[in-house]
Amino acid sequence: MLKILLSLSLLLFVIADMQAQTSLGVRAGYSSSNVSYRSAPGAPPRRTGDVLTPTYSFVIEQFFADNAGVQLEVQWLTHGYAEQDTLGNVNESRLNYMKVPVLSNFYIGNKNRFHIKMGPHFGMLLNASDIRRTHETNDLGLPSMPQYGRETDAPQRFMYGLTGGVGLSRLLGRNTVQAELRFGYEFGRPEGLDRVFDMNFSSLELTLSYLFAVIRRP
Repeated sequence: MLKILLSLSLLLFVIADMQAQTSLGVRAGYSSSNVSYRSAPGAPPRRTGDVLTPTYSFVIEQFFADNAGVQLEVQWLTHGYAEQDTLGNVNESRLNYMKVPVLSNFYIGNKNRFHIKMGPHFGMLLNASDIRRTHETNDLGLPSMPQYGRETDAPQRFMYGLTGGVGLSRLLGRNTVQAELRFGYEFGRPEGLDRVFDMNFSSLELTLSYLFAVIRRP
């Protein structure tokens, strides 16, 4: 994965030598994630409660034109779930990832701008932890979401999916501040032992970014 990151970064910097502007910056805010799953074939789909956690990113943004470009991020993100039974007991697990979104950016406006960002993402599981475990079946009597923090749980480490977002930005001289609402959907899943028939993670992020223009050509 490190080789992929280095290759993508090198590509952006090669493009930057020919194009108008390259910006570096940071993005920070909060992510809310949950899981929808079916524990067995024919079981009704269930959606777990949300887990709210901080998220942080290092951002490289390269413009190809005044209002279009591409953005590469290295993001620290937590996926998780909190599942409650009929007695109010809660199972909660968290999976921490290094996520790399590669996004196409489109802007409308000049100094004050509206933007749309979309593209694929991939990443690696850094670690998993079980905050609490109180029950093994949900309120339908079917197996609950499994644990992932033990060595024997053997979660899949590779993640991949799609990311999209909308937001507002303001130019401050050569630099930019952005507020953004972003949605992520996972095609992969952490389950590696076939304990769950079907499952999908999704996340919603609300963040602020500050980008510094480091290369700017007329």
